[in-house]
Amino acid sequence: MLWFLFYSLRYLFKMSLAVSLRRALLLLLSGAVFILTVLYWNQGVIKTQSYSEAQLRPHIQKDRSSAPIPYEKSWTYKCDNDRCVRVNYNKNGANVKRVSFISCSMTCGDINIWPHPTSKSLVSGHTLRFSVEDVQLRLDTPHREVRKRLKLAFDVLVRQLRQIQQLEYAPPHAEEMLSVSEPASKSTDGAESPLAGGLFSSTFGSHRSGDLDSLHVKLSVHESGELDFNLDNDESYELTTSFEHRRLTVHISAKSFFGARHGLATLQQLIWYDDEERLLCTYASSLINDAPKFRYRGLMLDTSRHFFSVDAIKRTIAAMGLAKLNRFHWHITDAQSFPYISRHYPELAEHGAYSDSETYSEQDVREVNEYAKIFGVQVLLEIDAPAHAGNGWDWGSKRGLGELSLCINQQPWSFYCGEPPCGQLNPKNNHTYLILQRLYEEFLQLTGPTDIFHLGGDEVNLDCWAQYFNDTDLRGLWCDFMLQSNARLKVANGNVAPKHVVVWSSALTNTKCLPNSQFVVQVWGGSTWQENYDLLDNGYNVIFSHVDAWYLDCGFGSWRATGDAACSPYRTWQNVYKHRPWERMRLDKKRRKQVLGGEACLWTEQVDEGQLDNRLWPRVAALAERLWSDPNDDHDFDVVPPEVFRRISVFRNRLVELGIKAEALFPKYCAQNPGECI
Repeated sequence: MLWFLFYSLRYLFKMSLAVSLRRALLLLLSGAVFILTVLYWNQGVIKTQSYSEAQLRPHIQKDRSSAPIPYEKSWTYKCDNDRCVRVNYNKNGANVKRVSFISCSMTCGDINIWPHPTSKSLVSGHTLRFSVEDVQLRLDTPHREVRKRLKLAFDVLVRQLRQIQQLEYAPPHAEEMLSVSEPASKSTDGAESPLAGGLFSSTFGSHRSGDLDSLHVKLSVHESGELDFNLDNDESYELTTSFEHRRLTVHISAKSFFGARHGLATLQQLIWYDDEERLLCTYASSLINDAPKFRYRGLMLDTSRHFFSVDAIKRTIAAMGLAKLNRFHWHITDAQSFPYISRHYPELAEHGAYSDSETYSEQDVREVNEYAKIFGVQVLLEIDAPAHAGNGWDWGSKRGLGELSLCINQQPWSFYCGEPPCGQLNPKNNHTYLILQRLYEEFLQLTGPTDIFHLGGDEVNLDCWAQYFNDTDLRGLWCDFMLQSNARLKVANGNVAPKHVVVWSSALTNTKCLPNSQFVVQVWGGSTWQENYDLLDNGYNVIFSHVDAWYLDCGFGSWRATGDAACSPYRTWQNVYKHRPWERMRLDKKRRKQVLGGEACLWTEQVDEGQLDNRLWPRVAALAERLWSDPNDDHDFDVVPPEVFRRISVFRNRLVELGIKAEALFPKYCAQNPGECI
């Protein structure tokens, strides 16, 4: 179009038109060029508008009617005896400023953090208003890889604060974040040099609508550069804040990345969005020393009975990070389906996945694992064996490998397995062990070095094997299978045996087949069963996952017409929270050390992706506090203290703000009127 106008103008000039006409045409040409230039550059603005200055300003916000937590403009709150009291608010007649529920909750009574810190924590009553654009990062660590990981963790914090504040802003990609200049070395007098162009900030113009010019988050990790997960990771941290001259400094010091990341999770809960101020708020001063009581704080998700997308798994892991859980146990396959696409044996998924779209590639697993690292969460992949292995294992004979699994889909199912469909690996086929070894290799390569690995090992049905090996000691055959699988695991791990090999509790763990120096037993049976005492007496370390407290799939009735009904009743968050087996069992100091921690389990016979969030949350959060700080309970055995209701209610709302569709705890009236419904 520009060339057309240009040649038209030349032609008119050659025709020696009147001067006035030439001037008019020149004016027309200039206008056309201006309009086309604006249109051209506006295309670039549309493409990059998520990074524009205007969208970073705090007053450019989304429609407030779509807020996940509705604004309560007709109510104000006041603190009365450490409890927020709701009062009707008449804006026209009021001579005091409205106080939002969250601001009252965060400044009334005990500190509102979940899980509660293990030691005494202090926060001031003086609060400060700010915008996420005021937040900046300073790193103080000599460990380059720790620095990179901390930057990513801080990026997550900023993203989530933007989401809470509801700013229309898409932060830079992680790759861009990592290109930020590294900090200069510390001077000889120990003073920290500022990041040379390396502040993670988004301050534009001279906007200062709150009480702060800047909020500096300083992360200090000096002692350990360790980033690989193990049960000896130091997860402690200290958080302090100081306020001076419109600048708030939050200092998180830790001995490792893991502790510093937990400090960021705590910092996130020291910040809240005030819908009256339309700004974020935090405390002017605080002091928190914190460390977990238990090393293993896990959540198991079964992705075989129903498939769950990578996004759903990542969303779950992000919530785990906020609750300071540190192990994501991925029960990735079972007899129902085999969704993992193995590099060495793709036939497993070809014959075992529900569909081509309901599979996990190596890249999917790697993506989940890398994402989980940012939240301080280790991914533990499990292929249950020898039982719970049916669909996906039925192609061996066609490839000249013999029967890899037996009793596949055999009926009547109740004779040969715990639930349909049946399937149990062939303990006398060497190809079965080779396939397991290759799968272990793949898992270890995808998740990185570890001192803990899960071998499965539960609910073996000896009647299945008896059809093929009726002249054999079947219990001994089971023992041999587990020992051979463990030997293959060692080979897969570069001939280094993992320090801890986890198996489910079973009839086999009641014997002395598996050496207690290496094997850890995940106890899924009832909390009053004798096996709990026997395992500890036999020297095993244990992870508690008691079916009567921490099985989150229970209470929804039986999903089949025959066989035993599903476990019941429903495990409420109070059931989860009140469960303290180490106290109930009156364990001495020696046996308490054998309890590595606990894990909530979600088997998914009756759960798909649409129900995932509300089946997990906030019940898993109840487990998180039990395993992190294990608060002393002086109340009646079946009653949760009122302040716990108050804190978990606020934490549940935080999850909702972040897009987690967490289950409601009680009527909203009870949330608005703490203590009245308990």
